[in-house]
Amino acid sequence: MEDDHLPPFLTPLAHSTASRPRQAVFNHPSLGPAHSLWWNSQNGMPPEAVLVFIPGNPGILDFYTAYLTCLHQQNPNMAIFGHAHLAHTPTLAHLRREYGLRAQVQSAIEAIDAVRNAFGKVKIVLSSHSVGSWIALQVLKARPTDVAQALLLCPTVTHIADTPNGRRLSWVFRSPFPWITSWLSYLTRPLCLSMLFPHWPVPQISALRSLLNSPPTVFACLTMAHEEMEIIRELDASLLDEHKHLLYIYFATDDGWVAHHKATILRAFVEEERAVQGSVPHAFSINHSEQVASQCSLWLGALGLGGGQ
Repeated sequence: MEDDHLPPFLTPLAHSTASRPRQAVFNHPSLGPAHSLWWNSQNGMPPEAVLVFIPGNPGILDFYTAYLTCLHQQNPNMAIFGHAHLAHTPTLAHLRREYGLRAQVQSAIEAIDAVRNAFGKVKIVLSSHSVGSWIALQVLKARPTDVAQALLLCPTVTHIADTPNGRRLSWVFRSPFPWITSWLSYLTRPLCLSMLFPHWPVPQISALRSLLNSPPTVFACLTMAHEEMEIIRELDASLLDEHKHLLYIYFATDDGWVAHHKATILRAFVEEERAVQGSVPHAFSINHSEQVASQCSLWLGALGLGGGQ
């Protein structure tokens, strides 16, 4: 039976059970609470590595539970720490109304520091999706000696505004539309989401319903997206080159948030054998979690983890 204790930097989420994954909260001293998910290594033994997951936008961990569960099943000697974006969890109250992209970077760095302080010299792996990959690169820049490996999934790390989806949707992210859209989300309550998204699993439908029922969360996601359009521009090619021995990249097929920038990333990323393209959409976590987790497990094998062979 797996030991279900939490590490010292996490507290149980109110009314949560001891089932896997553990629902928890990371209480940032100056930033406030962040929803977290935690999987211990098997049999409660000290983990061979701790994987820290940084989501995309929306930064709601419930969209990624299947992916992280598959990853843990394939690598049971590894602990997993999923860390949601600040203000992106409808059920958590927050210290302030808006959290920008830089605050999300700070919160991710604090999460890495907490893992290092709690687990000493254990190997720390970053896994990230979409804009979470840009955040992961900022973490790598701030804590280069703490990260043993970084798995960037469908990475939006350069000129997001200059992509098909960015050009089509950027106006939605500009004031006053985040405020208008967030309150219009109330109008979706009568909708049967399972009919609109018939191929989505029930947990994913529930996560989407939770988001749409929370105008403050919708507002937080949209305003953060606006910052992404403004801040994420030129690719930090020197950072990719400096840490190319740590990086692995998974590209989606026909990704409207990456598009032609895939070639730019690959030109900067000399180790092309560490980059693959899978037949998955950008939002892989809806129905393609096992496929992506299996590729990530192959990469984790480079660290010598038991499940990644």
